[in-house]
Amino acid sequence: MWAKTITGNFANVIYGLNANHLTDQVIQRSKRMILDTLGVGLLGTSTEVCHKVTQYSKIYSSDISSTIWGHLDFRLPPLYAAFVNGVAVHSMDFDDTWHPATHPSGAVLPAVIALAEAFPQKKKISGLDLLLAFNVGIEVQGRLLHFSNEARNIPKRFHPPTVVGTMGSAAACAKLLALDQLKCKNALAIAASYAGAPLANAATQTKPLHVGNAAKHGLEAACLASQGLQGNKQILDMESGIGAFYTDYNPQTLPTLQSYPWLLGQQDVAIKRFPAHLGTHWVADAASSVRRKLVESSDNLLPLDKIEKVTLKVPEVKYVNRPSPTSEHEARHSFQFVACSALLDGTMSVQSFTSKNIHRPALQELLYKTQLEHPSDNTPSFESLYCEVSVTLRDNTTISDRCNTFYGHWRKPLKKEDLEKKFQSNASTVLPAEATEGIIETVYNLEKVEDCSVLSRFLSGQSAREPSQKLCFL
Repeated sequence: MWAKTITGNFANVIYGLNANHLTDQVIQRSKRMILDTLGVGLLGTSTEVCHKVTQYSKIYSSDISSTIWGHLDFRLPPLYAAFVNGVAVHSMDFDDTWHPATHPSGAVLPAVIALAEAFPQKKKISGLDLLLAFNVGIEVQGRLLHFSNEARNIPKRFHPPTVVGTMGSAAACAKLLALDQLKCKNALAIAASYAGAPLANAATQTKPLHVGNAAKHGLEAACLASQGLQGNKQILDMESGIGAFYTDYNPQTLPTLQSYPWLLGQQDVAIKRFPAHLGTHWVADAASSVRRKLVESSDNLLPLDKIEKVTLKVPEVKYVNRPSPTSEHEARHSFQFVACSALLDGTMSVQSFTSKNIHRPALQELLYKTQLEHPSDNTPSFESLYCEVSVTLRDNTTISDRCNTFYGHWRKPLKKEDLEKKFQSNASTVLPAEATEGIIETVYNLEKVEDCSVLSRFLSGQSAREPSQKLCFL
């Protein structure tokens, strides 16, 4: 029987979806997302913000514990493992981005991995169980975002993962806990009361907490619902429910379960090549192209003294308009910084955001010459925005290039070998090579893995050569 309310409809779909609904395309795309998210999360464990939340979370203890990624001898209760690992994923703004705009994986994957470890040993969670729960969490986020036209643009008021990410985490954990329809409704209702965080904390150490909290609060909502805690059974139907976050909220029922059309099958994610706001990736590619033209006759050195001004044609996104960034977090949210760095170096990387590179005199000089323009046709949407970079020289010569789609965008996805290189580069900062290779093998075969706890053991840094680490396939 189909539900009479949107909330009931969502609960039925969360409850009713099973592994047979997963298509090959959805499985392959979600495994790419999982591998990328684990890599950026492992790299993120070395950041200052992750160290701070890890120290804070040590005050909690429990008989049940889950892995903290990149730590062999340190575990936390599942809620706080989801929190710390979620913070790590978003600590450098290196995680995937979807359309409508959100970071889908970081709110879900840390929660379901932490929860999977909390099950009794006799109740093994398979890789397919994990894949299904993960995809349910991604699906719920996408469906909620499609209930609003304003959600299709880069956000202005609140950070989307704190709303739809929290709901997605709750749905994923409800699926892994095998909650019935009523408890799924309650999990969504409870999660909604944890949802929301202002965008004003973008470009600060607080922004990564948004994703950590989404993972933690979604897991907590599902656990509370499993204990019978109740909430509003129409939380997705009401203006005062999830509708409170969108001025044009228009909820719709989901497709029927027969041949269910996953949104991930229709819309892939963007996977970043360097750790910064997605909008800056158009800027980097355009600026790198301009540099190649400028240095053709300059022995590969940018003729800085000949540059009169740099003009960036970008959409108007206030929180990524930062002409003088002073910290790594501000630099990651600065059209100007990324353009000037790409002009100077020809490429962007993790090292681009070190204090030394942010404060180097050549970059500061170039920033001073940089200005933004906001053409009326350049809409602030990750689906349609573009960037044009123009460098005007003192002799009035202008060199320009435009990027409509950067490499890594869903229209131009990373090749498998480039995704693997990104993962290996990130993971190798904290894990031995054998554990890194073990994660790659496990993720690529996830739908066949009998017990997904092997993934957590690799994430902690255990060697792939240990007998307990051998993969068991279904």
